[in-house]
Amino acid sequence: MMLKTNFPIGLFDSGVGGTSIWKEIIALLPNENSIYLSDSKNAPYGEKSKQEIIDLSVKNTEYLLKNNCKIIVVACNTATTNAIKTLRQNYNVPFIGIEPAIKPAALSTKTNVVGILATKGTLNSELFEATSNVFKAQIVIKETIGKGLVDLIENGKINSPKMRSLLESYLKPMLQENMDCLVLGCTHYPYLIPQIRKIVGEKMQIIDSGLAVAAVSLQADHRGHAPPRRAHRGPPERGEDRPEKGRGRGRNPQAAAGRSERTQGGHPVRCARRGAGAA
Repeated sequence: MMLKTNFPIGLFDSGVGGTSIWKEIIALLPNENSIYLSDSKNAPYGEKSKQEIIDLSVKNTEYLLKNNCKIIVVACNTATTNAIKTLRQNYNVPFIGIEPAIKPAALSTKTNVVGILATKGTLNSELFEATSNVFKAQIVIKETIGKGLVDLIENGKINSPKMRSLLESYLKPMLQENMDCLVLGCTHYPYLIPQIRKIVGEKMQIIDSGLAVAAVSLQADHRGHAPPRRAHRGPPERGEDRPEKGRGRGRNPQAAAGRSERTQGGHPVRCARRGAGAA
């Protein structure tokens, strides 16, 4: 199935984590062009200030719009919860964001205890607070910052002893609180599910937003046949850093993001393109 134009779907994240979303989208929309922008230089976003996250999100959006993206998927929980409001106010293009899936967890839990594993930037955001407050009267929400997890994933250390140690330190306290649903509040974290399963067991419900975001992309109705344009109010001038375009898919984040990588202007990124007309 193709959306209304042949212009690409754009995605960005602070590294390779958003490829967990990208893979779901191309599974549902195999004939669509797509551009994935991986801002590996600035990963992780979760430890940055809100203004830094907004500035980086604007820069990523500018690049994707210059490449005529018709829809932009903010494939990063931290960027969504801190910057998507600003992006929607400044650009005339549909934005699809990623939020921790608290609602499905609240509907699924039997013990009424839900764990959220996310970045500091996501858990401290106004959007996350507003969303979680809706359900706090119904369930107990145990929030844990996954400090260090993104760095290990970005460096290919998913199966390292350090990763196992960190996951145990974050998950075991929530298990002791009778948690029966675990929400993964970062797009990097689905790549940790095999490791997480070894700690929480097979009965634990693990919820992430990948498939839901892909479904929203499938339903997106971008009208017209011209590439999207910037709205009245634009961002400040940005630098001339440019990601490289390549191709790639795989079962791990490095393979999914593609093997092609270079540095321009001190800004190393990876970008993948797939679909009808892709090079």
